[in-house]
Amino acid sequence: SMAIASYAQRYIGVDVLLHLTCTDMTVPALRSALSQARSCGVHNLLILRGDQAPARHDAGGWRATQGGCSRAEELVALVRREHGDFFGVAVAGHPEGHPDG
Repeated sequence: SMAIASYAQRYIGVDVLLHLTCTDMTVPALRSALSQARSCGVHNLLILRGDQAPARHDAGGWRATQGGCSRAEELVALVRREHGDFFGVAVAGHPEGHPDG
């Protein structure tokens, strides 16, 4: 998806909103993805906790990847800490509270 985002941003001139989730991502992997996005000229992120594959979810609910972020707000904090306001950040929320907690 990074290649598609980069192409759309650089050659077509479309503003890209790159989806970035906590699911199955360690902090070093998230840092790498953010660096790649920045170097590709992507300025907008949709940050989500994400969903795990049904088989993993059925085995006891959603679990954070060891060494990763467990909530979207942790990923937003990582983005701001390491990239300041370079990225525009969008998030999704559950006004009634997230079903997992």
